[in-house]
Amino acid sequence: MELERSDLEAQLERHHEACYGWALTCCRWDRSEAEDVLNSSYLKVIDGRASYGSRSTFKTWLFGVIRRTAAEHRRRSLLHRLWSGGSLDNIPETADPAPDAASMLRSAESSERLVAALGMLPPRQREVLHLVFYQDLTIAEAAQVLGVSVGTARTHYERGKTRLRSTLKPEDDE
Repeated sequence: MELERSDLEAQLERHHEACYGWALTCCRWDRSEAEDVLNSSYLKVIDGRASYGSRSTFKTWLFGVIRRTAAEHRRRSLLHRLWSGGSLDNIPETADPAPDAASMLRSAESSERLVAALGMLPPRQREVLHLVFYQDLTIAEAAQVLGVSVGTARTHYERGKTRLRSTLKPEDDE
């Protein structure tokens, strides 16, 4: 089922807020990078380089496009640094445990603890939890977005929840 351009634009507008949140997650809370990735993703959708095949919901498919575009963006940035004589020494492997953008948006101490705890999770666990809890996707839909099996997504989901529980356990329970 191929969507008309006006239908695509309506769907992109409808899901924009959720897409921006997902792009921020994929870009380690770098707003500028997330905006670039989101623009590139939307262009791919509008010009047909990424086409919706109706095998999943539009939102699930779109999140996959954003995730792949963010990965392409990171690879291009890395190659650019290498070609321009840069070093790989300062490239972070995971997101900062307390991203500046997130901590500015959250004033409550419990929210800050949650953001920090999420930042300490391995990327795949963090991505699955974000998709399930913040984007209201099922584990099966999250698996589609991430390009992994449902069993793998479920494992990362359970491990992420377990790690969050132990990290966020009240101090007087220890």
